[in-house]
Amino acid sequence: MASLDQQIIDSQKQVAVTQEKISQVGVTLDRLARADTAAAAPQLDIASATLADVHRHTDQMNANIAELIMGLDDVTAGFSKDFEAMRSRTGWESFVGMFARGKAESMRQERLRTASIDDKLQDLISKSDEITRLLTDQLALLKDQQAKVEANLSQTLTDREGAVAELESLRGRIRAMDPRLIELENKVSTTTDPAERTKLETELANANRDHNELVQAEQVALARSQTLERYIEAGKTWVDSLQNQAATQLVLINKLQTDTRQRVVLYDALTKSLKTAQQQDVAHRINEIGVRTDQEAAQAMAGIGAATNARMADMLEAHGEHMVFARKVLEEKAKADERFARRFAAIVEKHDKNLYSGG
Repeated sequence: MASLDQQIIDSQKQVAVTQEKISQVGVTLDRLARADTAAAAPQLDIASATLADVHRHTDQMNANIAELIMGLDDVTAGFSKDFEAMRSRTGWESFVGMFARGKAESMRQERLRTASIDDKLQDLISKSDEITRLLTDQLALLKDQQAKVEANLSQTLTDREGAVAELESLRGRIRAMDPRLIELENKVSTTTDPAERTKLETELANANRDHNELVQAEQVALARSQTLERYIEAGKTWVDSLQNQAATQLVLINKLQTDTRQRVVLYDALTKSLKTAQQQDVAHRINEIGVRTDQEAAQAMAGIGAATNARMADMLEAHGEHMVFARKVLEEKAKADERFARRFAAIVEKHDKNLYSGG
């Protein structure tokens, strides 16, 4: 199957040939309308044959252009592969993801960040513009030819009105002569006088000559009316054909322009959405990591607080033991002081009473 570029080139050549044939038909019909109708009658058949040939070329041209537009659909189908590649991981990213999910996501994020379909969109727009230009040029030619053929058809209709009026006038004059011819023929057949008979025969011959001239003029007028009628039918057919072709061109142009405009907007929006979705996915992951960190920090802070409180409770609870210990120490101290006091008193008594002994 030929490439779309080659198809466009082939269609451009075909459109040029078709336009030449259309122009040729228009020129032929216009020339015949101004020529002697009787002499141009055979050429009208040639023009009709050319018109049929134009129809065949036009049908083939429209089929090829429709195929071109379908080819654009194939081009746009290539975008789905790019979008699918943006949505999923590459083989290498999947392999890396088996060991490091974050690294794989980072690689995909970087690939998605630099991804662009601008070149393909420009290529799509360029091809669409070329096909649209083909259709637009063809539409302009069709409208120009339609205007010319309609003007020619209008003039032909006026000419035929004149031809029919002339024909009716001739027929009226022929009918008006019939009674006079019959009257002269009857007089010739009944007149016995040679001089009178000769005069009537001369008058009848002149009347027959005038009648024959009128009949001949009627035949010419009838032939002109019939030829003009064929021109009118050919003109109507050609106008109808041009209108149908123009309508087809408009449908194709509108479809092509609408499809291309919508595709450019949608594909660009989809690309941005895919990138935004990736950025949002990363943001959500960062948020999830932050939330987990916050939870762990809060848990650690709560643990620290709980440990502090426990230490505080332990300290407060230990105060009783400290007090018991302190009182015990004081009691021991008091006992020691008492023992010291008794011993000191014994020493003082010995000293004061001189109760020292040698043993």
